[in-house]
Amino acid sequence: MTYNNPFAIAQSQLDEASAFLGLDPATHALLREPMREVTVTIPLRMDDGSVKIFRGFRVQYNDARGPCKGGIRWHPDETLDTVKALAAWMTWKTSVVDIPLGGSKGGVACNPKELSPTEQERLARGYIRAVWRMLGEELDIPAPDVYTNPQIMAWMMDEYSTIRGYMVPGVITGKPLQLGGSVGRDDATARGGIYTVREAAKVIDLDLDGGTMAIQGYGSVGRSLHKLAEELLNLRVVAVSDSQGGIYNPDGLSFKAVSQYKRATGSVVDAPGTETITNEDLLAADVTVLFPAALENVITDENADRVKAKIVAEMANGPTTPEADRILHDRGIFVLPDLLCNAGGVTVSYFEQVQNAYDYYWTLKTIHQRLDRKMSEAFHAVHRVAELKRVHHRLAAYLVAVERVAEAAKLRGWV
Repeated sequence: MTYNNPFAIAQSQLDEASAFLGLDPATHALLREPMREVTVTIPLRMDDGSVKIFRGFRVQYNDARGPCKGGIRWHPDETLDTVKALAAWMTWKTSVVDIPLGGSKGGVACNPKELSPTEQERLARGYIRAVWRMLGEELDIPAPDVYTNPQIMAWMMDEYSTIRGYMVPGVITGKPLQLGGSVGRDDATARGGIYTVREAAKVIDLDLDGGTMAIQGYGSVGRSLHKLAEELLNLRVVAVSDSQGGIYNPDGLSFKAVSQYKRATGSVVDAPGTETITNEDLLAADVTVLFPAALENVITDENADRVKAKIVAEMANGPTTPEADRILHDRGIFVLPDLLCNAGGVTVSYFEQVQNAYDYYWTLKTIHQRLDRKMSEAFHAVHRVAELKRVHHRLAAYLVAVERVAEAAKLRGWV
């Protein structure tokens, strides 16, 4: 198995769960591949008048439980296999938190940092023109992901609405509030992760108060984790990193100081009063909780034996390889798997869909209460299976999620 291929990892995780559940061959085969996938070519007129060609993707992995749901990533290394893996993980993610949606994902291979705002707008609209027939409130609802944001979602929603000839706010989530977005969406992924860490600490009798944590990846999720960990768990953040490198201070890193420095310079590296560390150093930091919140395949069989955290809370998609999973489990490290731990974003995206559908919007307090309940219930459903079946929590999460999707497919008569 080639574990540097994210879709191979996604398939191997499904294979393990399917064997454990005893799924029949037809159901296993159905769940092992996307139901629909498309690759599109997007011509983009640049500000200087030249035209560049970009490659885009949309994968609808499975819609047995409801319309597909999944973000759109803009990343230089975007590939169809990456998007397929992420669409698979979205399918299991929506299932494990028990919301009535399937899974999808989209992406464009580009470096948005090299595009002006007007070029970004034209690329956003060009992507929608290429894939709009696949999208819709009852078909497939995109959302922001890596290097996309509410403004890009606003352009995409507007382009789709222009094509349809009327306003369709529910076709996209993660929109600005003025266009039908939901309060609480901005930090929902991080907040959901914080809730699951809190519940995990309870079951292993770990006192988080005054503990330490490290965050790999200091984008919007990483920054929100930093802020919420201090506010909700009283955890001291001692290390953070981004694509340029990391910083460390055993006495703690101020959220306000680090986030302001990042906004001013574009990186956390060399923030005042900090020691420079590498991303590898951060993963091996002696902390209570480690949050991998960057990209996939960062904890592998080559470095898993150096992880010292008591809880690894996966805010990125696929940050741990299957071999590393087994090493961490054998060492007694509690891994909160991505499809559970970072499902807060899609859960509040679902809340946004519901609010768009009946044009009535909830308070921030209501959003937080409902997110807390969803994430807590999902954690304990997974933990019960892990205890009952004596398996690690990633496999337990897959067992819960895959069984629900398989049952929906059978009830619909697909297999």
